[in-house]
Amino acid sequence: MNTVTAPQEVQVAPDARLAPASQFATVPEVTLPSGIVVPSFQVARYLTGKSADGTLLIASDAAPYVEISYHDAIAAACGAGLALITELQYLALAHDIASVAANWTGGAVGEGDLKQGLRNGEFDEAQPASVVSESPDEDRHFVLSNGEIIDDVAGNACSWVFDNVQGDDQGILKAPFADDSISLTTAPYPSRERGTGWRPGAGAAWSGYALIRGGYWDGGDYAGVFRLSYARPGDADDYVGFRCTKPE
Repeated sequence: MNTVTAPQEVQVAPDARLAPASQFATVPEVTLPSGIVVPSFQVARYLTGKSADGTLLIASDAAPYVEISYHDAIAAACGAGLALITELQYLALAHDIASVAANWTGGAVGEGDLKQGLRNGEFDEAQPASVVSESPDEDRHFVLSNGEIIDDVAGNACSWVFDNVQGDDQGILKAPFADDSISLTTAPYPSRERGTGWRPGAGAAWSGYALIRGGYWDGGDYAGVFRLSYARPGDADDYVGFRCTKPE
């Protein structure tokens, strides 16, 4: 049985429960290729940040809050009246992004590669969304089908994800990936092709681990909006942060 560890102390800004609407993007209802319908939801435009005094921030000039474990990320998000993004939500977000021409380097859906964000090693740590890379192919902005903008869905820092597809009641993987798992089959191209990022094969035995999505500043072609990896839920790595959601 996986036991939730006691969360570290995280201070929450007094107005964190009423985060400005401008800091959240609406992801429209999405029907995945499997036929599963993911309802519309609100997602933070930026990876969660933390101020010098420890308060959570969702802002373009906030450095991503990394070096936080999976369980502590859940606790921090909940403490702010928000939630950690789920696997179904991340899949819906990635699928919607892949349907928009502006997110493809060739200017049309399926032309060139999906944008992959900060991944070329120009930086040595996760950056605020306001930082602009000198590399023209490290555009961090993704456009949703409704015109909303969201940053760092691929590259810069990975995101902890609550697995509501393969996971247990704590979002921790409890079984190997099935051949038809939507976590593996939703991406339009195979692993590490066309900018989609790396993914494992069916049968990958990650039981007891937590999912991470996206990519990080030095991930190369492993980064991508469909990138899927894992980490021990108690680990607090400098390349893994988290993204918050709230109901529409």
